[in-house]
Amino acid sequence: MINLTTYKLMLVKDTSCRYELDTKKIGSPKDAYSIIKDVFTMETQPEEILALLVLNTKNVVIACHEVSRGSINSSIVHPREVFKRALLSNGASIILAHNHPSGDPTPSKEDISITIRLKECGKILGIEVIDHVICGDGCFVSFKERGLL
Repeated sequence: MINLTTYKLMLVKDTSCRYELDTKKIGSPKDAYSIIKDVFTMETQPEEILALLVLNTKNVVIACHEVSRGSINSSIVHPREVFKRALLSNGASIILAHNHPSGDPTPSKEDISITIRLKECGKILGIEVIDHVICGDGCFVSFKERGLL
């Protein structure tokens, strides 16, 4: 006879914060950027941070996660780490976000490549990648607005 370990999977609330929008729904990339810059203070971080907004079926944010923290010009992005959080939060869709400490939010080739990869992974899991927002110094770039998604 062997012993099997059983596990309980749970999501534990870390902190909470308030954000101001005209509606609870994310209706535009600007709405997402507003939450991201306030919750994760992206514009003041000295290293890249990959963050995630998890939305329900009505595009209301139900969870915010910091997925990874990198160096001044890179961050580790693995689909498993992104979608683990979305699944635990029972999300219907996600908005990815990260910052460029240089202040220039122009997407790199790597940014575009990983976003396409995450979108494909989301299709398999049934979790839509709605947008990827890159935060710069007082500005942002939306992959959705640029037609990159």
